[in-house]
Amino acid sequence: MAMAFPARRSAQYEPSVEPNVIPFIDVLLVLLVIFMVTAPKPTVDLQLELPVRGTVIPVTIPPMIIDLRAAPGGYAIFIGDRELGLAELPGVVLAQSLAVDPVLNEADVFAEARVYVRATDQGIAYGAVVAVLDELKSAGFEKVGVFAQAADEEA
Repeated sequence: MAMAFPARRSAQYEPSVEPNVIPFIDVLLVLLVIFMVTAPKPTVDLQLELPVRGTVIPVTIPPMIIDLRAAPGGYAIFIGDRELGLAELPGVVLAQSLAVDPVLNEADVFAEARVYVRATDQGIAYGAVVAVLDELKSAGFEKVGVFAQAADEEA
């Protein structure tokens, strides 16, 4: 028994003029996934000093500025007009901070004393400033920073 098929129209089989966008979308989705996986994650850490719950003892230690000045051997460390060596620097900073307020103990001074390092001469190497900062940090001072000023200002 033979079946009769309906007559096909030739209009159904004409070439389509619309572009096939499905492969294009597939490629875009794959690229999107690749870029999402390989994109660097933000790694910026912000150091915050959040308030501590409980009683807070106000600490009145004035900030201390340590000057680095050019010397024949490289650099010299000064607090005010007193020249110091790198090894004795943390002890002198601690002693001067304790002398400001006799109620304070060493832990308060290490946690709250603000110590700034300033290179007064343009010829001082950055490594010297970092060495002084590292010495103070390794001694236990938590709030150590660099005292910055414009190049045209005098110290």
